[in-house]
Order: sequence, then C-alpha cells, then structure tokens
Amino acid sequence: MNNKTILIIEDEVKISRFIQLELEHEGYRVDVEHNGRTGLDKALHGNYDLILLDIMLPSLNGMEVLRRLRASSQVPVIMLTAKDEVMDKVMGLDLGADDYITKPFAIEELLARIRVIFKHNRISSTESNIYKVNGLILDANKYSLTYCNDPIELTKKEFDLLKYLMMNKGLVLTRDNILENVWGYDYFGDTNIVDVYISYLRNKIDDKYNKKFIYTVRGVGYQLKDE
Repeated sequence: MNNKTILIIEDEVKISRFIQLELEHEGYRVDVEHNGRTGLDKALHGNYDLILLDIMLPSLNGMEVLRRLRASSQVPVIMLTAKDEVMDKVMGLDLGADDYITKPFAIEELLARIRVIFKHNRISSTESNIYKVNGLILDANKYSLTYCNDPIELTKKEFDLLKYLMMNKGLVLTRDNILENVWGYDYFGDTNIVDVYISYLRNKIDDKYNKKFIYTVRGVGYQLKDE
C-alpha cells in the first residue's frame, strides 16, 4: 500500500470510474471531479501527489485549469485527452504538464507513466537542488533560475530540461538520453521535441544574454559547457 493521493479531473464518468478503480487497486488514494472549475478548486486546496487532467471539460477547459494551477502549484500533472494534435501536446507541455497521454490508452501505460513521475520526484528530493554554470544559478527548491541575479522565467518542462543539462554539465547527452530522463522512458512522441525545447532555452538564455551555454554536438546530442 502506498501513500500517494491522485486527483482525476475527467468529465466522462465511465472513464473516470474505470481509472479510479484501477488506481485504487494499485493502492493509490483517489478523488474524482467531473468539472473543470470544481476540479481546479480541489486541486488548489487539496494535498495531491499527482493530477490526471482531461482537456475537454465543462465550465473550464483543461488547458485553463493547468494554466491557473501552475500560477501557485507545481504538483505533477498528466494530461488525458482524445486529441492527438502536436500543437495540443506542445501547448500542454508549455503550460507545465509533466506528461501527456492520448485516449484510448492501455491502463498499464498510464500506470507506468505515473510510476515514472513518482520515481523522478523521489530522485529529485534526494539530490542537491542548486546548480551553477557560467553565471546561471538554478534553484530547484525555489523553482527559480537567474543569470547574474537577473531572473529568467521558464516553463516546467524547460526548467526540467535545463536542470538535467546542468546536472550533467560538460557531458554530451544524446536525444534519447534526454528523452528518457526528462520526459520519461515510456515517452512515445517524436524525438524532435528535444530539439524544440533546446531552441526554447536558447531563445531565453543564449540569445538573451548573447552568450553560448548550450552546444550542439552534430550527430550526437547536446552539451552544456562549464567554462
């Protein structure tokens, strides 16, 4: 029996009930909401370890729920949706979703993604939470990034990617390695999502300060150099 509590925000009653029963069978404590507005209220005032969030919700859609939630909470979120458009996935990740799964899905896949998120959280809680490279200071406790005391705003996935690069400064990291450690080993999307997020980081850091932090190693991957 584990001690994790999960909130499901899903308007399709049969789907939410099925997921609830499967999660409870795995030992999780589960709450369910079928409305975006009430789901957001519960997410903000409850003590949850993970939220499963549908996009198409009454009163308040899932994207808006996520946007408002991220203003004050970094609780892990997995988006559940019937949509399979790349832009929907990118929007969800940009707003701070930790993962994205498209309906219909096998319950075993969802359970695996949940285990990956909890595993990553366990690892991050035991490691040093402040990283410094070439004037960049990333504080995972405060969820902040600065360069020479100038604050830099990042989405959650950008933050996670930069943190992984800083943890492995000087090492050349392959796209597959980055995918496994930032998105999870069971991520089934295109590997070019790594290239997209590297370009986001370069726009916000390298280009902004006219200084090269992230290097491309052609045919291999990326490297954050500590000079």
